[in-house]
Amino acid sequence: MERTTAGWGSGFLGVLIFSGSLPATRVAVADLSPLFLTSARAVIAALLGALFLRLLHQSRPARSDLVPLAIVAIGVVLGFPLLTGLALRHITAAHSIVFVGLLPLATAIFGVVRGGERPQPAFWLFSTIGAATVAGFALYRRDGGELAGDLLMIAAILLCGLGYAEGATLSRRLGGWQVISWALLLALPPMMLIALLTVPASWAGVGVPAWIGLAYVSIFSMLIGFVFWYRGLALGGIAGVGQLQLLQPFFGLVLAALLLHEPVAWTMIASTVVVVLCVAGAKRFA
Repeated sequence: MERTTAGWGSGFLGVLIFSGSLPATRVAVADLSPLFLTSARAVIAALLGALFLRLLHQSRPARSDLVPLAIVAIGVVLGFPLLTGLALRHITAAHSIVFVGLLPLATAIFGVVRGGERPQPAFWLFSTIGAATVAGFALYRRDGGELAGDLLMIAAILLCGLGYAEGATLSRRLGGWQVISWALLLALPPMMLIALLTVPASWAGVGVPAWIGLAYVSIFSMLIGFVFWYRGLALGGIAGVGQLQLLQPFFGLVLAALLLHEPVAWTMIASTVVVVLCVAGAKRFA
């Protein structure tokens, strides 16, 4: 019970940190290209991860861990950041944030496929209701959304769910922060090359908000958040703790309202109540 509680607590902190990712990305892509933002954040986080691995004398992962680490890198280092950055060129931050509510279902499915978990049937009922609530909320709030942005967000969610589930499985052996650090190092060479090829021709047009956004997604979204998130998934279970992501869209919408001055509708509050109940139900039957 203590292990499960610690897992849910750690996962909740990870969700809070991730909630600021899309608003920060939205601000950053206003002045930086999605490719440069994706690669730069990965390079910065990889250098920090390498420093932690070096200072704490961590052993290298086994050769058999390289493929799973590559899957993590494709899902959360490259896929999700790049696709969401591209999506935010077509849709608003508030619209994109709500799609994250579909992430728990994707994580749970990949947790079953890749992690061997077998949640009870009631778990899927609560997960489906929660995901449907978020999807309905997204459709109701189609304020400036475009089909291209929606499709990019769906692709991002699928890749991120795969990366979360694979990373959680690895975390049981390597540790949460070690997994994301090694995945970042594995992706460092191509990410550094992309960063050099897509570097802005002039820095004069890059404002302070864009730099702050880049710093946030590099340090918090790309590294520190995963320290808590992967630890939570490993301790509390991929399918169960993954349902905390249903709360992420609503935390993110609050941040979008505060930082980007986007309105918060009453439907957000109503949907939050339903989602919280779904999270509680999913936790009970995970």
